Amino acid sequence: MCSSIGIGKKGWSFHHDAPAFVHLMRLNAFSSSLLPLWPALLFLGVFFLAPLLMVVGMSLASRGTYGGVEWALTLSNYLRLADPLYLGIYLRSLVMAGITTLVCAILGFPLAYTIARAPQRWQTILIIMILIPFWTNFLVRTYAWIFILRADGLLNTLLQGIGLIAEPLPLLYTDGAVFVGLVYGYLPFMVLPLIIAIERIPSALEEAARDLYASTWVIFRRVIIPLAKPGIIAGCVLVFIPAVGAFITPYLLGGGRRLMLGTLIQQEMLVARDWPFGAALSVLLMVLVLLTLILTRRYARWDGL
Repeated sequence: MCSSIGIGKKGWSFHHDAPAFVHLMRLNAFSSSLLPLWPALLFLGVFFLAPLLMVVGMSLASRGTYGGVEWALTLSNYLRLADPLYLGIYLRSLVMAGITTLVCAILGFPLAYTIARAPQRWQTILIIMILIPFWTNFLVRTYAWIFILRADGLLNTLLQGIGLIAEPLPLLYTDGAVFVGLVYGYLPFMVLPLIIAIERIPSALEEAARDLYASTWVIFRRVIIPLAKPGIIAGCVLVFIPAVGAFITPYLLGGGRRLMLGTLIQQEMLVARDWPFGAALSVLLMVLVLLTLILTRRYARWDGL
């Protein structure tokens, strides 16, 4: 019994079981602390958790005779994921995303270092220049690359004008076009975390390394890179995850011929009207993203970041 009421010399008194009372008070305090979070939790439940459960449930259903969904439980959609035809598309998506991430890191690090070590006035201007592309719709920017890379586009016209080529090069609808579009689209996601990480590295450490006769390469490899690892990891995650599931860039610049995981999901959903298999592909993409985050987190813990 948690509490009791009795009459003492000084009148009525209330006795309670101290551990149970303290536990109840803590529970009430915890519930009160969660109260401001209910709008956010409700929003996530309606617009994130519910659609996610619908996709997972649909992946276990069957395709109707004329498309659509028949709610008959089956694992056939997940078994189809092991088809060699689809395995090649998964591999292409991972390789393309991995190369995009690597090139973004190689191109982004010198740019981020230059901005991080620039005077404050110039630093602001340079960061704004990096953010300017975000002021334009991503679809419009991708269409701009079509005008640049097509047979009668800007690049072929320029190369023919200076006499380097006699006929237009097949630049559009190739893996190279998709790769260029991915690097262009996601390079800022690599640069911005690197700027923050490099800014936190005291320049005095580089000066001390130079005083100890360290070369520029040694300073870069032994001082800057290790201390900038949190920014490198964050940038790699921010580039790799959207690149592996990219849809607009492979669809427009690849012409639908260079399938990646995002374009495959679109074809299964809207062209083949095989919604259950498209849902299974979507679950696979979410699993790849989750594995990327888990592996990145474990590496960061192992490296002491």
